[in-house]
Parts: sequence; C-alpha cells; structure tokens
Amino acid sequence: MDVPAARSREQRKQDTLHRLENDVDAWIATADPVSGTPHLTPLSFRWDGETLLLSTEATTPAGRNMQATKEVRLGLGLTRDVILIEGSVDVLEISELSTAEADAFAVKAGFDPRKSGGHYLYFRVYPRRLLAWREVDELAGRVLIRDGRWVD
Repeated sequence: MDVPAARSREQRKQDTLHRLENDVDAWIATADPVSGTPHLTPLSFRWDGETLLLSTEATTPAGRNMQATKEVRLGLGLTRDVILIEGSVDVLEISELSTAEADAFAVKAGFDPRKSGGHYLYFRVYPRRLLAWREVDELAGRVLIRDGRWVD
C-alpha cells in the first residue's frame, strides 16, 4: 500500500476545510442521557465556516439525545483519512432559522426539513475539538481545533 507523506498542520487544515465545505454527510454519534446507550447515524450537514447545521426529526434517537445532552460527535471520511469533531449543540425549531440559511441547507443536503412532514428540528453544532489525520505519522498534530479555536 502506498502511504502518502504526512501533511503539515496548514495542509491538514486546508484539507479539512475542503471536506467540511464539500462533503454532504457525516456519522453523528450521540448518547442517551439516562442509560448512556450510544447511537450512531448518518446525517447531512452544512458548514457555514464556523458551525455545522444538521437536521433530523425531534423523535429520532439522535434528535432526542442532542436535545437532552446538547452534545454530539461527528465523523467524516474514511478510517485512513478521518475528521472527528466534538461539539456543543443549539437546538432550533424550523421557524428559528432564516429562510436563506434553511434554503442553503436544503440545497446542500438534498432535502428540505421544512417540507418533509413530521417535527423536524435543526441542530447547530459548535466545534469544540476537531481532529484530523490519515496515518500514524499524523497523530502527533491531529488536533486542529481546541476549545473552539483553530490551533496555530
């Protein structure tokens, strides 16, 4: 297997931003606040340059867990080119999002929660910690966001 050379922190940041801007789906990990039972599900997202916007029905396990804990982990990419994000969550009713932002989410995600029926919510994720790496040689510099700020 041909293993690419380790990237600089700046290149990793640029690659990460590219993925955040161009990927559509992420794995969303939440936990039940009472039992601690983990839940993993794919959801579409939109990156606005600072936060990620997700949407799911209020009654799904992910929706219930994010409403209760206000915490989430997201995973993008393959196991040999991964981005992991730990973040805090704001829960928004459909009516609380601007039309422009809801339209942008619908275009990016390929579905519009406003037209999907059911009780959909939006979830704004504020990244507190972001890690990105491909191989073991990138583990040492994998933290790109710490305490909500990009690491220099």
